[in-house]
Amino acid sequence: MKKAYSRALAAAALAGSAMFIAQAAHAQVSNEDTDIVPDPEGPTPAAGPVTQSTNANQIIVTARRREESLQNTPIAITAINAAMLENKNSLNIGDLQGEAPNLLITQQNSGAAAANLSIRGLTYADVEKSQEPTVGVVIDGVFLGTNTGQLLDFFDIEQIEVLRGPQGTLFGRNTIGGVINIRRSRPTFETGLKAEISAARFGTYSGRAVANFGIGDVIGIKPFFFYNESDGFYRDGATGERRGGSENKNYGVAIAVEPSTDFDLLLTVEKQEQDFDVVNSVITNDGELFCGFAAPELCNRNTTTDLYTVFGQPASGTYSAPALTAEMNWDTGPVRLTSVTGWRKTSENQTQDFDSTPVDLYYTQRLQKYQQFSQELRAAGDLFDGFDYVVGGFYFNSDFDLLQFTRVFGFAPDVPPREFDANPQNVVGTTQSYAVFGDFNWAFAENLRLSFGGRWTRDEKTLRNSFAQLGLVGEGDASFSKFTPKVGVDWRPNPDTLLYASWSRGFRSGGFSPRAATAETAGTPYDPEVVDSYEVGSKLDLLGGMLQFNVAGFLSKYDGLQQNTTIPGGPTGNQTITNNVGSATIKGIEADATWRPVTNLRLNATLGVLDAQFDDFTAGNVVGGLLLPFDYTANDPIYSPDVTASIGAQYMQPVSFGELVGTLGYRYIGKYDQQISLGPLTGDLVNGPVIVNGNDPRVRTDTQNLLDATLTANFMMGNTEAYISAFGRNLLDDRGTTAAFTVAGLFSFASAREPRTYGLTLGIDF
Repeated sequence: MKKAYSRALAAAALAGSAMFIAQAAHAQVSNEDTDIVPDPEGPTPAAGPVTQSTNANQIIVTARRREESLQNTPIAITAINAAMLENKNSLNIGDLQGEAPNLLITQQNSGAAAANLSIRGLTYADVEKSQEPTVGVVIDGVFLGTNTGQLLDFFDIEQIEVLRGPQGTLFGRNTIGGVINIRRSRPTFETGLKAEISAARFGTYSGRAVANFGIGDVIGIKPFFFYNESDGFYRDGATGERRGGSENKNYGVAIAVEPSTDFDLLLTVEKQEQDFDVVNSVITNDGELFCGFAAPELCNRNTTTDLYTVFGQPASGTYSAPALTAEMNWDTGPVRLTSVTGWRKTSENQTQDFDSTPVDLYYTQRLQKYQQFSQELRAAGDLFDGFDYVVGGFYFNSDFDLLQFTRVFGFAPDVPPREFDANPQNVVGTTQSYAVFGDFNWAFAENLRLSFGGRWTRDEKTLRNSFAQLGLVGEGDASFSKFTPKVGVDWRPNPDTLLYASWSRGFRSGGFSPRAATAETAGTPYDPEVVDSYEVGSKLDLLGGMLQFNVAGFLSKYDGLQQNTTIPGGPTGNQTITNNVGSATIKGIEADATWRPVTNLRLNATLGVLDAQFDDFTAGNVVGGLLLPFDYTANDPIYSPDVTASIGAQYMQPVSFGELVGTLGYRYIGKYDQQISLGPLTGDLVNGPVIVNGNDPRVRTDTQNLLDATLTANFMMGNTEAYISAFGRNLLDDRGTTAAFTVAGLFSFASAREPRTYGLTLGIDF
């Protein structure tokens, strides 16, 4: 890892040197770039008379609940706007992987439109709704409390901001890794239509449309409808048919009301629906129990090309999620008041063949209902010249109900789980969260600014675990509270340079174990995780604003690590519970650059380097019916590749019929593990402690080299703008896992990343 750090430091230094040389060589270049959000009047100052850059083409972000220039925001943040997404033919949030340093987004096939998110090595990889995420996804100001529904369509997005590091002050609990802040487009108040259809490999078809019209200058209405279907990229090993298909719909209407210049209301009513074929790839080896029941050719398969042929029984999932969002802003002059209300309800019915073989060994059906409501109130303004603030309060509640039917060694594939299992498990949980927060900027000296704030949060949680016949297993009721402060200072030695340093604290809430199987373990809560993050960085505007180069270094101390462990107890003899098992230290370097050397050419690059290590990690495991201490300190933390990097180019060329836009992007993602698991064992295997020397190699994804390209022709059809786009993703056909799990010496399964795909898109915009 030291070598990787040295290479990263050298690369950052060389990049900085090259850019300063380029500044001298290319001092006279154009300021035109359609990918940059224009702001002719400049951003609203975040802290009084701090010197602003003279660049007129600035990306405006709201990461700190204020409108301010990206280059004037003293945190590590990547902003991606609508034009960038459209020119790359991005489909959903998963296409952001590699676009920001130290960011991973993989699909979780155990839930509908579900994502595993990791920023700076902090991740959440569980489908249970009682357990909290580490990266917050915020849509139009509303926090999603569960990972299902996060793989959003990108057609109607105005801008996405990836905030790296704990964001507890302004965004609250469960954002210890960072936040993905998504803003959809607002109604335009003018008549218009944006629509497109696409066809791609694997029987993939989609149609998207967003309309706009106004009722005078007061009411703007924006209905939208997105549809996507696919046959899937897996092959059934017995029939040869495609598997892993899906049908997705997202539709609704946004209504904006602006009766005056100082008040506005935005109401969005929508529904997301998904029907999908649930598949797993078998990676069980001959050292696991289930291998003895399966055909020999289904054991010891590889975790690259073999993944794309599947053998499991048919399984399916349905997902329905109506939602409502309301945002109101009232500018009183001295104070701007904001209210954000969110409501979301989900219903899921999913079957899954976890052993992934034709033999009926472990098959489940999960019926889940989830509902969340949130309300945030904020006030923002200037207390005096050079001192601005954002203060507010937040309320969140959620409840869920899980009913799980299971066939274990059922050998009855034709009997539905609801008929086979007369003793299904039922888990019911609730969360109520209250918070107050304040965030302040004080320009206390010329070109110096102090940023500070904090948030106090209190969570109240309940969980009840029972079986239909066995009755109540156990239940718990607990509260968790935490104050999460942040303090930082930034300095502008000149209008084009920002230097900053900060310390922030974030926490991931505690809770109860949904898979606990005794009264004691079901009623005993685990404590919150806490992260203290130290960061220094710089943001440089060069070449008259045509070159931006940002670099940050960080150190995170991670305490109270929550981890699932297996211990004795319950009807089957073993049970899985969540414990606080240890601590970790994560340090890293991040750099990103955007350069426009000539008119119509945009180059960008990112680099992320991580050194993630457990300081201590001890948990109990069952060996021969006894609970022994296992030391996992030598294992690698999950979803923490040593290096992530990307480089991309976009070029626009005027032609006789309009314009051609070409993009080419390469992403490199180093190897990383996807589960804390058992690799080689040493130590005292009889009495403990047992030393675990790394994770099982099957849960390690290989190095990824991902190449994407698009070519778009923009032209006019009468008074209508039109475009046709040819695109290719993963052109090198890099194959491997997106998720892989081993289960207690019984079986192992995985899911695969999308292989090479290509297609065409036709669209209009008027």
